Amino acid sequence: MVSLYGQTLTRRQVAERSGMLSQFAGVRLMTLGDGVERGIRMLEFRTGTGLRFTALLDRALDIADCEFQGKAIGWHSPAGFRHPGLHEYEGENGFAWARSFSGLLTTCGLDHILGPEEVPADEYNYPGKKTVRHSLHGRIGGIPARLTGYGETWTGDDCVLWAEGIVQQSAVFAEDLHLIRRIEADVGGNEIRICDRVVNHGFSRTPHMFFYHVNVSYPVLDKGSRYLAPIRDVVWAGHAGDAYEVQKVGYRTIPAPQMNFREQVWQHEMAAAADGTVPVAIVNDKLGLGLEVVTRKDQLPCAYQWENFQAGQYALGIEPSTHHVLGDLAARERGEMIWLEHGEERAYDATLRVLSGAGDIADAEKRIASIVRQPDTDFPLPSGNFVPLERRT
Repeated sequence: MVSLYGQTLTRRQVAERSGMLSQFAGVRLMTLGDGVERGIRMLEFRTGTGLRFTALLDRALDIADCEFQGKAIGWHSPAGFRHPGLHEYEGENGFAWARSFSGLLTTCGLDHILGPEEVPADEYNYPGKKTVRHSLHGRIGGIPARLTGYGETWTGDDCVLWAEGIVQQSAVFAEDLHLIRRIEADVGGNEIRICDRVVNHGFSRTPHMFFYHVNVSYPVLDKGSRYLAPIRDVVWAGHAGDAYEVQKVGYRTIPAPQMNFREQVWQHEMAAAADGTVPVAIVNDKLGLGLEVVTRKDQLPCAYQWENFQAGQYALGIEPSTHHVLGDLAARERGEMIWLEHGEERAYDATLRVLSGAGDIADAEKRIASIVRQPDTDFPLPSGNFVPLERRT
C-alpha cells in the first residue's frame, strides 16, 4: 500500500486519482543546460511525501540535490556540479578533486581513497608503469555512468522508483573496475536506498578501496544540531594534539558557520546493531528534521566524520569506509588492502533516511543509543587503536 497525503491507497486507488503517477511521484531524465553543469544528465526522483532528490548520471550516479518538504538536506559547495569534461583530478598536487566536490553523496574509490599517494603498480605487469600517483579520494566520482534502466515498478500495491547504471573506471595497463549502482525510493517513502557492486572486469589482481562521502548542510546542519552515532571508541582526530580543542568545536554539537575554520576529521570505531547495521544521524531538534545514514559493518567497517564549518562551505560529512584513515600504503603494509581477482566483487548497501519530526528523531536516537552510547564529552581522547581489519590478500 502507498501512503500519500494522510491516506493509505491501493494501486487502483492511486490510478483513480491521477492520469499519471508523475502528478505527484516518479523518476525522470533531464539534462542541465547552463554554466559548469551544462550537458549533465540528471535523474529526478519525487516520492510524493515531499522527498525530492537528483542523481547525476554523468557523475557516477551520485546524489546531488536532496530536499524534504522544501527544506534542503544535501550540500551545494561553491564548486557546483561540474560536467565531467571539466573535472580536474591530477592537478594541484592531487587536490584538484575538490574543484568538483559537491552534493549529498560523493562516491570515493574505486582503487584509492583519502589523500594523494604514490603506490606500487606491479600488479599491472607493465615495465613503463612502476607506480601509480593517486589524487584525493580516487577517480570514480568524475566518471559518467551508462544508464541501463530507470522507472517505476509496482509489486502488488507497492511502488518503487528506481534507476540503474554502470560506471567503468578503466584504462590500458591499469585497473578495470566497474561500479554497478542501483538507486531505489518507495512511493510514499522517506528514504533513498543505494545498492552498489564493484566488480573487477579486468584480469589483473587489482586493489580496491571505497567509501561514501555523505554531506549534510543547512538547514539540517545549524547551530545546535547534533551528531548521533554508536561510537565505541574515538580512534583518531586529524587535529589532535595541541590543536585538539583550539577551535572549541567537538564532535557532538554543531556550531554556526565560522570565519577561518580549519577542517576537522575524526575516525570513530562504530558498534553494529544485532543485524549488522550501523546507523549514524545528524539531527536538528529545533527544525524537527534530520538525516540518518545506515550501512553495514561487514561491508564498511571504518567510519569518518568530516567537519567543514567554514563560512561559505558549511558542511558535515558522514563517511563509512572500507579502510582506516591511515591510507593506501598503510593498508597494503597491514595486509588490509582488498585485492580483487578477475570476476571478484564487493557489495555495498546504504540507506539515507529522512527523519521528519520529533518522533522520528527520538526513535533514531533511541535506536542508536541502544547499540552503544557515544562518548558524552565533546573531546574524547583519541585512542590510536586502529582495529585490525580482516586479511584481504
